[in-house]
Order: sequence, then C-alpha cells, then structure tokens
Amino acid sequence: MKDLADKTALVDIEALNVRFRTDRTIHAITDLSLRLEQGETLALLGESGSGKSVTLRTLLQLLPPKRTQIEGGISVNGQDVGALKGRALQAFRGQDVSMIFQDPGLALDPVYTVGAQIAEAVRRHKKVSKPEAREIALDMLKRVRIPSPERRMSNYPHELSGGMRQRVMIALALACRPKLLLADEPTTALDATVQIQILLLLRELQRDFDMGVIFVTHDIGVAVEVSERIAVMYAGEIVEEGTTLEVIKNPRHPYTQGLLAANLHDVEKGTRLHAIPGAPPALEARPSACSFAPRCPRARAECHAARPPVVELGPRRRVACVLADGGLAAC
Repeated sequence: MKDLADKTALVDIEALNVRFRTDRTIHAITDLSLRLEQGETLALLGESGSGKSVTLRTLLQLLPPKRTQIEGGISVNGQDVGALKGRALQAFRGQDVSMIFQDPGLALDPVYTVGAQIAEAVRRHKKVSKPEAREIALDMLKRVRIPSPERRMSNYPHELSGGMRQRVMIALALACRPKLLLADEPTTALDATVQIQILLLLRELQRDFDMGVIFVTHDIGVAVEVSERIAVMYAGEIVEEGTTLEVIKNPRHPYTQGLLAANLHDVEKGTRLHAIPGAPPALEARPSACSFAPRCPRARAECHAARPPVVELGPRRRVACVLADGGLAAC
C-alpha cells in the first residue's frame, strides 16, 4: 500500500474493498485504486449498481459503519480518511471535500431557506459572523447565476425549480471552497437544456476554484463534456482508465466498447444502436473470474477461469482484460 502521507495527489485510493454485511455479504467495491491530481476532473462511468456512488460515499465516510467493512487506503489532500473521527471528520466534510447529490430536493432541508442553509454551512467551517456568512451565501448564489439572488435567499427549496435547486446545491457545496468536489449524477433529473447549463457552470467553477472533481455518471456524453480523465466501472471494479480522448477514441475493454456502441447520440448519425446482452452479476455472488465474461462477445476460456490482469498501457492508462495488450481491436 502507498504511503498515505503522499501529498503529490489530491486523492489517492489504494486497493479499496467495500463489503456490506446484511444477511449475506455484498461485495460493492473490489480492489479499486484511483488517483486524482489537484485541478483535475475524473468521470466515473458505468451502469447503475457498478459501485460509483459507493466510491463517493466511502470517500466521505457516509456508509453505515456497523454494516460496512472497508479495507484499503484512502488519502485526500494528504489525510488518511479512515483515521478521521469526530470534529476532524466534520471539518473534513465541507472544508476539504464536498458533495453534490443527485436529487437536491432530498439533500436540501425543506424547513429552512436556502440562504440560511448556505450561511449555516459557512459558519460551521469558518470563523465569521452571521452577516458575513450571509454575504458569502449571497455571493455564492450570484456565482451560480441564480436570478434575483437577494430575493432567492429567502426562498424555501420547494419554491424553486429543479434547475435552481441544483444551482443552490452547487452553491452550498462550494461555499467553503473545498479542494475536492464529488458530484453524484447531479444532472440526471434535469431536462436537456438545464443539464447543459449546469455542466457548463460546474466546469467554469472548477477552473475558478482550482478544485479536483470526481463526477459520477452513466452518460458518456456527460463524461466527455466534464472530464479530462475517465475511469470505467463494472461490478465494483475499474475495468478501464485513461484520458477522456484515449477511452473514447480507442476503448480497449469490451465493456467500454459496449457502452460506446449503446450511446444514443450515435443513433442520430445513422449508426445502429447496440445493447449489451445480459445483466451485471449480483454482488453477493460475484464470480471469482472476470465479472464481464458472461456478457462479453469475445470471452475466452481463460476469462471464465480467473480474474484478468490489469494491463498498464501507458502512464495512468490501464485495462483489466486478457485481450487488452494488443489482442482487442477497438470498436
């Protein structure tokens, strides 16, 4: 395991395993290693249930401790996340790392105005007066381009549209200028026009604040729009990682190729839409061999016999497939 004091990366995850203990053991994350540099945006791409959101919640220690077994190392800005407790953990959440949830209607408190919620978050992490916290909250609403921000400070979440609630959620997440922003499919519930506005806003704020961003999505078009790097997840594992251009232009894992072939945007160009056959494996009965082999059109006998090796194709370019090293043609 890498030294958790290594500060050359903003996020350094090494051999992370997450299991949920219910009436049976669910293997949510298996041997996940990931690195994120300051100011970099990484998209976690994959189907629902692939472990993307669990990865984000593990970074923030949001999983139920009595039901969760976590192994491996997680370092954020040089801090061992697993060792944070009490006030240190509270300071870490919001000050070092913040999160934008998929549904702001559930994440925002319905009984407090949006201005009060942002100001309260500021006062929890910064030694400022109530008027100063309110000014910071107002400034953040202006930054996320909320119309009539002074008036909106007094609005409750239910009085705002879905797009405006998501902008408030972004303002709340960024009010304390975190070094790392976790975005869990923040545009899924929005219509196409608002989705584009939110993506452009996030990209602009990421540059302004020089944040690292981990963006969870199942939409390839969104991943291309927001990220410099992509990590493709399947059944709790990263099966392919590289720059966005490398992954999109030259996918080396059959699952990545399947996701690209199923991209709805290509239908408009006259190409045929393909679906990946079958379904992801049940995580409580995860195979000891390649998890994707039952759905893979190129699977060999060895794919069903053992887990594939992780092939390093270049700096921070890797694929977990026996055919990755020259044996797999791009789609």
